[in-house]
Amino acid sequence: MAEQPCIMLAAGGTGGHIFPAEALARTLRARGARVVLVTDRRGGKFSDDLNVQTYRISADTLRKGLLSKFRSVFSMGIGLLQAQHIIRRVRPAAVVGFGGYPSVPTIYAASQLGVPIVLHEQNAVLGRANRTLMGKARLVATSFPQVAGLKHSGGARMVQTGNPVRPAFAALREAPYPAVSEDGTLNIFVMGGSQGAKIFSHVVPQALALLPEPLRRRIIVAQQCRAEDLETAKTAFAAVGVDAQLSTFFRDVPERLAACHLAICRAGASTIAELTATGRPAILVPYPFGHADEQTANAEAVAEAGAAWLIPQSAFTPEALAVRLEALLTLPASLTKTAAAARAWGTVDAAEHLANCVLETAGMNAAGDIHKPVQSVNDGHAVAANMREKAA
Repeated sequence: MAEQPCIMLAAGGTGGHIFPAEALARTLRARGARVVLVTDRRGGKFSDDLNVQTYRISADTLRKGLLSKFRSVFSMGIGLLQAQHIIRRVRPAAVVGFGGYPSVPTIYAASQLGVPIVLHEQNAVLGRANRTLMGKARLVATSFPQVAGLKHSGGARMVQTGNPVRPAFAALREAPYPAVSEDGTLNIFVMGGSQGAKIFSHVVPQALALLPEPLRRRIIVAQQCRAEDLETAKTAFAAVGVDAQLSTFFRDVPERLAACHLAICRAGASTIAELTATGRPAILVPYPFGHADEQTANAEAVAEAGAAWLIPQSAFTPEALAVRLEALLTLPASLTKTAAAARAWGTVDAAEHLANCVLETAGMNAAGDIHKPVQSVNDGHAVAANMREKAA
């Protein structure tokens, strides 16, 4: 009996890297491939039901200061040796990098050992790890139609696959947008990423306090909060008479997202993929401290498509949010139109398309059509500017 072909996935430990890697792993497993994951000691893991062999290697981001830089380089060097040993042992047909510094030593090791490499970029701005590794890849798969930083691709083929989403979100693709009646309940789902967002816990209840009372009585909020903000937020919502379900972690995010009329959230790549796969309108407040402000680029791309509204964190005040909420919640047609645009922008086929690319790069048979290549954009050009130019 022939041995199952092996595909190695290399990813950072945050949800933005792990979630699409897990979605790809499920698809590859369904096609008969064996999958292994390489991350670092702080990295996450796939769901228990997936049961993928996980290897942890030494890796660290490059920090400031001579001593810190030395430690980072030393850690990466150890990780490179570990990755070489794992690759020789596992003998993967291809390695897929999802970004994050734990992917760097694995991709370098794969390049040295002649293993075909695919990189997947989740954001609308090329990440530091993928930018460093670009010259090693045979193919770069992107989530957005325009990605800043891809001008110098190093000869790699570029393909837009979309960003893979977990099966629970894909299963809700056909769930209709919940109807908004004149005096019915209005469900708002507030997500702050995997760790919550302090600013949401302060601004959202204050904004709701500024709404007309008849409208405020119709609103039900489900909000993810940091543990240290939970009691303060509960008190604030209770003070304004809003029914709020608060938690540091929701296990039923797909169902809550499908049931909501409006989401308020950050603009991380996985969040964007889940919103648009489900087809739900959102107010996006990008995290402003990313190394390349990638969340703003993500939000601009979706807002340009009419699939969300963008409010920069600097402008995310109770007064500004209250004005936006009153306008949206009293005009259901606007919510419905934006929900349709979000659904049109999103996809649940990204894992299938990415699997096609990976298996093709590995020299295996891959069923299904491959998406058309994306167009490179000039370094430093904002995504919104590119899309406006294209529309013109």
